[in-house]
Amino acid sequence: MSQSPPNRALPWLEPGQAFPPVEEAWKETDPAPGLLAAGGVLDVPTLVAAYSRGIFPWYSAGQPILWWSTDPRMVLETAAFRLHRSLRKTIMRLLREGRLEVRFDHGFERVIKACAHTVRDGQSGTWILPAMVDAYVRLHQTGVAHSVETWIDGELAGGLYCINLGAMVYGESMFSRRSDASKIALAALVGFCRAHALPLIDCQQNTAHLASLGGKLMARDAFSRHVRMALLHPTPRWNFTPIYWQHILSEDGSQA
Repeated sequence: MSQSPPNRALPWLEPGQAFPPVEEAWKETDPAPGLLAAGGVLDVPTLVAAYSRGIFPWYSAGQPILWWSTDPRMVLETAAFRLHRSLRKTIMRLLREGRLEVRFDHGFERVIKACAHTVRDGQSGTWILPAMVDAYVRLHQTGVAHSVETWIDGELAGGLYCINLGAMVYGESMFSRRSDASKIALAALVGFCRAHALPLIDCQQNTAHLASLGGKLMARDAFSRHVRMALLHPTPRWNFTPIYWQHILSEDGSQA
């Protein structure tokens, strides 16, 4: 990351103030590429306005709210999702034994708090601070934020939470208490997305793990165009039925 001074000052948002255009986010030559603005509030209207423009909050304890629009953007095209052969076998075995159940929105607050307390390689703390938890619980109560939960042997084993506006899905964070539980949740989400013609899941940050599952980088201008078009579509009803597994398990698209 470059340590040269930014080419322009970072905008400070007052509560209710509109976001600047995403093209004004800091560039590669700035200290934090993709950083768009600071300040504002984490209320429902602000968060909906942010995600409607492909902007997301991400900050640490002791910092103001920081708003980001990265370029390029890590995305997962649901048609390109790679279900590794070992995970496919695990899902099919658990389903055959009657031990696996996927639930949507059964325990959203439990999921986001579990994500907040998950220890991750290379991170000394969490960006899912109490204020973020409270904000996304309120967003969940409005039907915008959702949890995808992997239940194994009647216990919550892992999951993820995400945002859905129109035909656009924004993945936020995952956790596992048992091996592969978060990957199962992601596979279930992809099956749901395929069933409802939701073509893209935003992943925000580029990681080798996401790339191994089919994630790729997308230029911000292309991503922004996709978001604008996706918002024109209706939002699906969020529930999971076993038939959605057919959109994942019936394909011969597994990888070694």
